[in-house]
Amino acid sequence: MPIQAEGVIRKLADPFDYGSAHMNPDRAVDPGLVYDIDPMEYTKFFNCTLGPKDDCSSYMGKLYQLNLTSIAPNLRNSVTVWRTVTNVGPLRATYQGAVEAPAGVNMAVNPSVINFKKGSTSATFKVTFTARHRIQGCYTFGSLTWFDGRNHSARIPIAVRTVIQDFVADIA
Repeated sequence: MPIQAEGVIRKLADPFDYGSAHMNPDRAVDPGLVYDIDPMEYTKFFNCTLGPKDDCSSYMGKLYQLNLTSIAPNLRNSVTVWRTVTNVGPLRATYQGAVEAPAGVNMAVNPSVINFKKGSTSATFKVTFTARHRIQGCYTFGSLTWFDGRNHSARIPIAVRTVIQDFVADIA
């Protein structure tokens, strides 16, 4: 029987309702890639939500631009999101991106291959989402996984909601 979410209104569970992951301590010690973020980015974002300032234009309404280990934008037509990964594995490594696009959304990663050579420890990539259908929708889910072809993989969940019109209930 399908898993149901807890709450007053019963619904089928989705990735927002599931647990995070199965913990594997051996793999956690050697993750290969991490999505590192300077704590000052969180402070800046928080301060911008309290009262917009001159340097807040890149953050207002765009939490999805923080270098988090997930991506969850609202999608009208097209959205581009940037992420930076840090190589904490072997000095020389090549990672191939594998995309599982959310239903009704085209998803492209550029570059789709990241090469780390001796001396380079971080790489920035962009993910572009384009709505295939102009329908006010619910969240659909996918993922982006970076594989090095050996024993490292770094997966982040994707949650996209197609939005045609803002409703008071959506933004209050």
